Amino acid sequence: MNEPNKKSRLGRGLSSIFNASKKSEESNNKPIETIKIELITKNPFQPRTNIPKKELNELCDSIKTYGVIQPITVRKLNEKKYELISGERRLQASILAGLERIPVFIKNVHDNQMLEVALVENIQRQDLDPIEVALSLKELVEEYHINQESLGKKIGKSRSTISNYIRLLKLDPIIQAGIRDKIITMGHAKAILNIIDKKTQLQLYQNIIKHNYSVRETESIVKNNKLNQQKRFLKTQKTLSSEFKKIEEELSDFFSQRIKLTISKYGKGKIEIPFESEKNLDEIIKTLYS
Repeated sequence: MNEPNKKSRLGRGLSSIFNASKKSEESNNKPIETIKIELITKNPFQPRTNIPKKELNELCDSIKTYGVIQPITVRKLNEKKYELISGERRLQASILAGLERIPVFIKNVHDNQMLEVALVENIQRQDLDPIEVALSLKELVEEYHINQESLGKKIGKSRSTISNYIRLLKLDPIIQAGIRDKIITMGHAKAILNIIDKKTQLQLYQNIIKHNYSVRETESIVKNNKLNQQKRFLKTQKTLSSEFKKIEEELSDFFSQRIKLTISKYGKGKIEIPFESEKNLDEIIKTLYS
């Protein structure tokens, strides 16, 4: 059910984070070394939180047979201490396999770059599930005050892709668990997000599993649901009172463009803020936060 030729694949790599050329990056990093596992501390910014036990055991068996083929990545804190950047799964499996030493790449990374680097390296190897990616991106945006457009440039993803990942965190935890366990795909999740009512979201999620709906079938169901909701709303829509018309005019003045306010006879309603381009959307967002 995965969509082919996804444009969200990373193409920029770590050099885009440091704004440095490949040559410069290589000059700052030492070649592969083998160090004692006991000298390595965990990455406090580790984006990967969910490592299935079966997967860990399989990797442990592989390491016992073939060793650690792909070195983990660390940074040097001092002569007797290193901090993991990426390779949590390989490190845990190596400990489980009883190894005392492990091959490492040593990178010069500052504190404020740790999460970015770990995130990029993990996504490049497709080690993270979508929810782990979403949590990491959200942390970068909120904790380090990076806007979605700048973050997208750093890790080679569009702003809409960043936004779609973060929106996954609005879903019910049951649906999030389904994404992590690969019961449904990112495409299914994006379609479910178009439904506002949480109970309806869960019902659709259960139906996707029960009937094995494809992403396209799910999108069709959501579209029909939204059309039916819109029809029901239009039937109950009432003419705006002078008080609400004044509010509509004030909102239009505030955003310097036409804003539409609609209210049903039951008191429910919506405010529509149209935009013509991404630049226009940026201006609206800046106005909201100003």
